[in-house]
Amino acid sequence: MVLRPAIVDLLELSPDFTRDPYPVYAALREKGPVHHVRTPDGEEMWLVVGHDACRTAFTDPRLSRDWRGSGDMGQIINADQDHPALAHMLMSDPPDHTRLRRLVAREFTPRRIEALAPRIQQVTDELLDAMEADEERRGDLVNAFAFPLPMTVICELLGVPELDREAFRKWSSEMVARTSPEAEAEAYAQMPRYLTGLIDAKRAAPGDDLLSAMIHTVDEGGDRLSPSELIGMSVLLLIAGHETTVNMIGNGMRALFAHPDQLADLRADLGLLDGAIEEMLRYDGPVETCTERLALEDVEMGGVVIPAGSAVLIAMADADRDPARFEDPNRFDIRRDARGHIAFGHGLHYCLGAPLARMEGRIALRSLLERFPGLSADADESELSWMPGMLIRGVRELPVRW
Repeated sequence: MVLRPAIVDLLELSPDFTRDPYPVYAALREKGPVHHVRTPDGEEMWLVVGHDACRTAFTDPRLSRDWRGSGDMGQIINADQDHPALAHMLMSDPPDHTRLRRLVAREFTPRRIEALAPRIQQVTDELLDAMEADEERRGDLVNAFAFPLPMTVICELLGVPELDREAFRKWSSEMVARTSPEAEAEAYAQMPRYLTGLIDAKRAAPGDDLLSAMIHTVDEGGDRLSPSELIGMSVLLLIAGHETTVNMIGNGMRALFAHPDQLADLRADLGLLDGAIEEMLRYDGPVETCTERLALEDVEMGGVVIPAGSAVLIAMADADRDPARFEDPNRFDIRRDARGHIAFGHGLHYCLGAPLARMEGRIALRSLLERFPGLSADADESELSWMPGMLIRGVRELPVRW
């Protein structure tokens, strides 16, 4: 029998949903893989939970990312339908997605990423030097370390000037976790305006950076990124290139502080670091749900019909806490085999920057734990403020002592 369920208000299920959504997702998962929900923002969405259901939804061609061509952009973003900031591969399906990813991936190679390691280490050391010089030896780990490290790396990789990075932080934050529709609209107006000028400058005087390479890259068939696509891909890479790592570091350290036995084990044996990072990604990853999919037609999943034209969220956070896939999933265990998590997505839209995020995480956490063996939390869990919305999962600040 096909069901059309009533709307479930996530905040009514738990007023604490933004801080800890996992019990709510688990309760919904017990009832089935698909639910019609009202988000904390008051929007109506269809939510997919459970590891198998989420993996299936990621690869279902009826659940599209082509909002620009097939949907109403106003359902999900306070921006125009043809806004250049949205002309990127995360907002497209094959064959457009295939083409856009190919043009960028040829410049975003493993060799180029690996060559960044010395510079990532240098930036890391400089940030830790600044922390060490602080006489109070306390502060916000997000602002002092977790944010500036990946933001510096992705801006240098793309070729964004030093003085413009604080503006990018504000715009990026509004695009992924808006404080108001007006602030979101302003960010979508300002970032492309700046990037247009930067692209013009790079076209006239190219440098040894990814943006210059994207401007001048022409594939074997003569294809190249259009002006709008250059803006859109730059927006995507700048946002995705730092948000994931910021919250991987923040969420990971928060999990370690909450599990002092695990933190002690990692400090005693940094050979556990690679596995610890995968467990951090599984246990409390930086992306809670995927960017909204569009149901191109009525889609039946688990006996529930998602109506055509609906916005669909895939709960990656719940997939990685599903007991059908991970034993005792609510236990944080850095020795666990966490392979199979979908913290970086699954299928065609699997995160292109996952190798960079992992490398940044390895360098950052190893250096942080080696430099400050006494690093500890400096605030109670109840005092932490969380990013709004259901896309990015992370704390706004993480007070620590070192």
